[in-house]
Amino acid sequence: MNTIPAVQHTSGCEQIIMEVEKAFLGNGETVRRVLMALLAGGHVLLEDIPGVGKTTLATAFSKVLDLHCNRIQFTPDIMPSDITGFTMLRQDSHTLEYKPGAAMCNLLLADEINRASARSQSALLEAMEENAVTVDGITHPLPQPFMVIATQNPFGSSGTQLLPDSQTDRFMMCLSIGYPEEQEELELLRRKHGNYEMEPIARVTDAAGLANMRRDVSGIYIHRNIYAYLIRLVRATRTHEMIARGASPRCSVALAALAQASAYISGRDFVIPEDIQDVFIECTAHRLVLSPRAKQQKKPAKNILMEILRSIKAPVLRER
Repeated sequence: MNTIPAVQHTSGCEQIIMEVEKAFLGNGETVRRVLMALLAGGHVLLEDIPGVGKTTLATAFSKVLDLHCNRIQFTPDIMPSDITGFTMLRQDSHTLEYKPGAAMCNLLLADEINRASARSQSALLEAMEENAVTVDGITHPLPQPFMVIATQNPFGSSGTQLLPDSQTDRFMMCLSIGYPEEQEELELLRRKHGNYEMEPIARVTDAAGLANMRRDVSGIYIHRNIYAYLIRLVRATRTHEMIARGASPRCSVALAALAQASAYISGRDFVIPEDIQDVFIECTAHRLVLSPRAKQQKKPAKNILMEILRSIKAPVLRER
C-alpha cells in the first residue's frame, strides 16, 4: 500500500474533521480537540454517560487516519497481560515467544477503563509514557504513532473505580461529549432506522502522514513571553486556595504541545495567547485535587480555572 502524504495545515485538518463527523454526530468542538491531542502526541480521556458516541468517535478517527486500531473492553476480570501481552513456551523449539497484547497498535480504544481493577488500569502506564511495554523483563516498542483514547462513565456508577492519579496525569486532555442537539439526535434516529446509507468515510492520511504532521506541529514557534504566560497559569493552580494539589510539570509540557497543535489547525506557524486559553481547562482540570472547601461549596475545577484565566494578564505580541 502506498503511503499517503501528510496533509497541510488548515485545509487538511478541516478535511479530517469533516470525515470524522460523517460518522460521529455530536459536539464538533470535541472532534477538533481530539485531533489536537493526536497532533500533539498525547492521549485523551472521554468522560461521559453511556450512549453519546465515545466509541464511534474513536473508531472514526482510526478509519480517517488509517491507523491500526485495537479495542479492549475493560471489565473487572481483565488482566494486565491482556493489555501488554505475555510470553509463552513454544513446544517445538522450547523457546519463549512474545504474544502481543491489545496495546500493540497505533490507536488503542480503552473502553470503560474505570470498570477494571487498578492493577489492570496501571498496565497502561508504561505504554502511555514510554511508548513501549515490558513483559518478563523484555521491552517491546509500540508502533508509531501510538495513542490511547480511553472512555469512562462518571464516577459513582455501579462497578467503577477511580483511575490512579499517576495515570490520570498521563492523559493530555479530558473531554466530555455531552448530549447531542435536537437536530443531531433526529439525524441519528434517521440513520438508525429505515434504509439510510451513510456516506463512506474517506481516508485522509495514514500513520506515516500523521507522524509527519506531528513533526510539523512540534516545530511551531512559541515566544518566550508565551512560555512565561503558560507557566504563570500552571503555577497559579498550585497556590489557589480552592486547590489542594495543583497541576504537575507534565501539564506544562502538555499545554505547550496542545497550543502548538491549536496554532497548526488554525494555519499559523506560531502560538498566540488564545491558543493557550483554548486548551487550558481541558488540559488541566482533570489533574487537580480540589480542597475540602471547594468540595463543600460544590465549586468545579473548570470554574476555578476560569477564574485563573481571568486573573492573569495575557502577553501582547507585537510584529517586528
